[in-house]
Formats: sequence, structure tokens, C-alpha cells
Amino acid sequence: MKAKNEVRAQDLSRGRRFFLLTLVSMGSSIIYTPAYLKAVFYDPLMEALNVTNAQLGQFLSAYAITALICYFPSGVIADKVRVRTLSWVGFMLTAALTFVYATLPSVGTLMMVFVGMGISTILIWWGIRFKLVRLISEEEEYSKNIGISYGLYGAAGLAVGLICLLFIKYIASAADSMRWMLIFLGLLIFVLGLLSFLIPKFEGEIADSSKGFNLAEVGMALKNPVVWMSAGIMFFVYFYYTGVTYTTPYLSSVMGASIGILSLVSIVRQYGVTLLSGPAFGFLAKGAGSPTRVIGWGSIVAVLALVTIAYLPAGPAMAILAAIIAILLGFIANGVFGIVSSALTEGRVPLTIFGAATGLLSVIGFAPDTFSSVWFGALIDSQGNDAYVEIFIILAGSAVLATALAFFLHFYVKKNAKKLEAAQLEAAAEAQGISLEEAAELVGLDEDAVTGLREEL
Repeated sequence: MKAKNEVRAQDLSRGRRFFLLTLVSMGSSIIYTPAYLKAVFYDPLMEALNVTNAQLGQFLSAYAITALICYFPSGVIADKVRVRTLSWVGFMLTAALTFVYATLPSVGTLMMVFVGMGISTILIWWGIRFKLVRLISEEEEYSKNIGISYGLYGAAGLAVGLICLLFIKYIASAADSMRWMLIFLGLLIFVLGLLSFLIPKFEGEIADSSKGFNLAEVGMALKNPVVWMSAGIMFFVYFYYTGVTYTTPYLSSVMGASIGILSLVSIVRQYGVTLLSGPAFGFLAKGAGSPTRVIGWGSIVAVLALVTIAYLPAGPAMAILAAIIAILLGFIANGVFGIVSSALTEGRVPLTIFGAATGLLSVIGFAPDTFSSVWFGALIDSQGNDAYVEIFIILAGSAVLATALAFFLHFYVKKNAKKLEAAQLEAAAEAQGISLEEAAELVGLDEDAVTGLREEL
């Protein structure tokens, strides 16, 4: 039954939907900035905190381990608690931890701050990242909107990154610059928390809350083959997506590229590519009517680019060509990664288990973070510049596996379309305690379609 004040995507104006898309997209960029400051401001952060390289690394490790533990339960929580509640609580708690971080406390306190951020940004907030985009999108719009979301993500990252650079440029003391930078970030995240109160209650966003945390619903996600295939695609796409960053030391060490070329490639790949590739691949996925087909073909292009760059003759003469390939790789990898979660909607994963599904997607999909850097770093330490050929071939192999899984899921969904649609309808009806006809109205099906789906059930 529809609760009081609940809305559907079609009940919201285009402007309201874009506001909510912007909020969750900017939030997904800004909420993680305090935890990952090390990636951009390594030296001033280490000086400000008065810690060693090892200690600085331990803080992020504490965050990453906490995050890995929290990914799946975050999805379960997202299926039981309103998006609005999780959004404002996640933002506000992260803002509070960022203000503690801004005091530049002791190592022990910092460890607790980073563990706390793992809980606030992942356990509480992460589960709504894809779910809110799903809630404001009609079924055929999700791929386009998630692409736009990654474009907004890049725009927010660019703007906040440039503002943070001003603190470094105009405040001489590392301690003062980092303190004011963290205060700025804390205030920004706090404002996002306030804006979260504008998120409406959505019809069908949570299952019957009187049932509590029903393990059967988690089991539904675990038993869904679409969820597992999507997670496999995510794993291999994320592997080569993160591995593309190794083109920067490759350009420097192997190709002897100038500082100018390295700076251009880094800026274009980190900011410009994200701004363009996410929306571009989102529209491609919508136009093709199948995100998995776009993922498959995009991964094929990535394979060709990775093999090409692996066997380019070394030397400054080839640096420009290598830089162009590196930018192309960044564009393809960012774009494909941006639409991976669309495989869940293509496979008609029920909305009532969508949070649990994205939790599983995250646990498996982001697993390369636990071993890829250590693996590739060891290769470079032992083999020097010769390691890059092996690294790029490994990444190409990952792209091949992503291609195979994407096309396999596409054909699986095509072959089982009626069955998947019927399961989605049944789950919606059961979760909301309504009839199949009422559930069909939620997903926009007519009476004839309902009759056909009853036969499937």
C-alpha cells in the first residue's frame, strides 16, 4: 500500500529530479574527499599531521578495511531505511568526523576518525548512491541518469579540488592550510546534509519495515544470477579502470615524457574525461537499449588500447602517441565503469533488494583495491620498466573477461526477459503487500502484460 506523502519518479518535476541527481552525485564525490586527501596532498598532509609515510598509509588502510566490511550491509540497510534518513545521517556524521580531523589530532585519534568515516560514508551512505538514482529514474532512464551522475561527480571533484589547491597556494604553513581545508570540507558536507532533508519519501523504496531485517531478502539478492554476473563485470571493469592510472608512471619512466605532457594527461584523465565520458556512455547505453552491450564493446576497445600501449617502442618520440592512447583509455574506462550498475536494471533486479544487490556489487567489484596496487608495485620493484608490459597485458586480460561476462549477461537477460520481469513484479507485490495489478501499475505495465506474467509465475 502507498504510504502518506510517498511519491514516484513521475510525480516529481524535471527540476526536482535533477536537483536530487545533483545532490547524490556531488555527495558521492565530496563525502569521500577527506578520507582520500592523501592521494592529492600527500606531502603537506604528512607534514601537517606530523606522521611517517607508513602511518599515513595506515590511516587509509584502516578506512579501506572498514569500507570492505561495510559494503554489503550498507546495501541491506538501504533496503530497510529511507534514503533521506541515510543521506542526512551519513553526511552529518562525516562532517563531524572531518571537524575532528581538522584539529590535526594524535595518531590514535586519527585511526578512529578513519574507521568512523568508513562507517559513515560506506555503511550509512554508500547504499543510497545508486538507489537514489534508481528512485528518480523511470526504468529506461537509469543508464542515462547514472552517466550524467558521473559527469556531475567529476564536475564537483574538479571544483572542490581547485578550491582546495588555493589553501595550499595562499597559506604558507602546511598545518594551517590543511586545517582550513578540512574545515571547508566539513562545512560543505554539513550543507549537503541539510539539503538531504529535501529528499522525498519514495513509493516502494523499502520493504515492509515491520518485518525487520529479513535475511530472506538478502538471500534473494544472493540467489539472483543477474546480481552475481553484474558483480563479476564490475570486478573486471574496476580492475582495468584503476589499472589505467599506471599509464602516468609509464609515460614518465618508459617514454620519457615531459612534465608538460604528464600534467596534461593527468588533468584531462582525472577531470575532463570524467565530465564527458559518464554522460556520453549513459546516453550510449540508453540509445543501445542495453548497457551490457555498451560495456562489452567499450571493453573490447580497452583491450586493443592496452595491448597497443604495451608494445609501443620506448622513447620520447612515441610519447605523444602513448599520451593519446592513455587519454583514450581513461575515457573508455571511466565511461564503462560509470554504467556498470546499469546491468542490475537491465536484468530487472527488484527495487526491494536493489540496495543489497549494490552492496554485493561493491564488495566484489571493489575487491581489486585489496591486491592490485601491491601486486603491480611488486612487479615494478622487481622488474623495473619491463614490468609495464606485463601490467598492461594483465589489464587487457581483465578487459577480455569483462567483455565476455557483459555479453553473456546480455544474452541471458534477452533469453529470460519474461521470467525476470515476472520475478520483479512478484517481488514488488510481496514487499508492498499489494496485488500483481497494483505492482504492475508501479512499473508501468498494462493488464495484458500482467496476464502474460501470471503465466510465467
